[in-house]
Amino acid sequence: MKKKTLRSLPDSQLCSKRVLVRLDLNVPIDDSGHVTDDTRIRASIPTLEYILKRGGRPIVLSHFGRPKGKPDPRYTLQPVADVLESLCGHRVVFCETTDTDEAIKATHELPHGEILLLENTRFLVGEESNDEGLARTLAELGDLFVNDAFGAAHRAHASTAGVARQLHPAVAGLLMERELDYLGGALADPKHPFVAILGGSKISGKIDVIRALLPKVDALLIGGAMACTFYKAMGYEVGNSLVEPDRIDLARELIDTSGTRLILPHDAMVARNMDDGSNAHTVKRDAIPADEAMFDIGPGTAQSYARAIASAKTVLWNGPMGVFEKPPFDAGTLAVARAMADSTDHGAITIVGGGDSAAAVTGARLAARMSHVSTGGGASLEFLEGKELPGVAALDDA
Repeated sequence: MKKKTLRSLPDSQLCSKRVLVRLDLNVPIDDSGHVTDDTRIRASIPTLEYILKRGGRPIVLSHFGRPKGKPDPRYTLQPVADVLESLCGHRVVFCETTDTDEAIKATHELPHGEILLLENTRFLVGEESNDEGLARTLAELGDLFVNDAFGAAHRAHASTAGVARQLHPAVAGLLMERELDYLGGALADPKHPFVAILGGSKISGKIDVIRALLPKVDALLIGGAMACTFYKAMGYEVGNSLVEPDRIDLARELIDTSGTRLILPHDAMVARNMDDGSNAHTVKRDAIPADEAMFDIGPGTAQSYARAIASAKTVLWNGPMGVFEKPPFDAGTLAVARAMADSTDHGAITIVGGGDSAAAVTGARLAARMSHVSTGGGASLEFLEGKELPGVAALDDA
């Protein structure tokens, strides 16, 4: 079901209105209070600019961290307000409360051209349980609702799904619209050849995605430690590699039913442990030593995966190929990232499904060379599994 979007509203519905905007500003902050990755903040700015240019007054809600339903100074959004102001070039007023008369008063007093950021929604009892009373209170903060927090769209919280049931119009922001267009397009009508790459440590976290994608893709490339559960199902020695014993039968079933579409690494980078990178070496997938473990796909696999990506017209990637935080076990992940960037340059649609994959392409400074880098790891996975996202379902139908 298509949803109404911010761009579908006439300017008259924004001008002088209090536009309650749910963003995902849940960014990493170090011990000194500095934001260490502002990707999600930057991704939110186009929606805020769109509202401001049409005379709207943005009232921003966001969660941050896991403060367990009560105020905790470690999880204040104050540092985020400072970064948002420096990045967008508009004054950002920070309000230390969210569901109070003080907050409502601040929304009415907000001058044109400025942004109001309210305190962490997870300080509120009833946020994560989607309390209807809290949702009604939050609805008093605006004249219409814009949900641009794709990264939180898979949670039925008061500030996402709840408020959208109470305040109308309730529409998707520019980032939300982009996420749904790219991810939805990849599922509904991909250009072929369609290649998907799935990595990470466990099959259990990706099984629904694998099952959803196998009928749609021309090739599904597997990487990361999850490959070792497939190896075990094939009868190979996996040494000390991470394996899910209760998923071996499932892995065998997937191998037997996927034909030639499911592709596993044919070589592996192994070592005694992930901190023993200086002694890392490459072996064939059926020759992993009993006292070592796989920590990355091997160089031969990286090259063959790069060729598969180069031949594709749609590429979807979720999950690293190895322990990408620790060289030399980042080589496979970087090879996939570079191959996708090159594929984008040659006209392919390339989609990175958030989480560690997004962190990897950002760290490699390749994010700008992807068609789309999702801001929502868990939300991306659930969307790709075909699940309904509560934060999207609650928005007005187009």
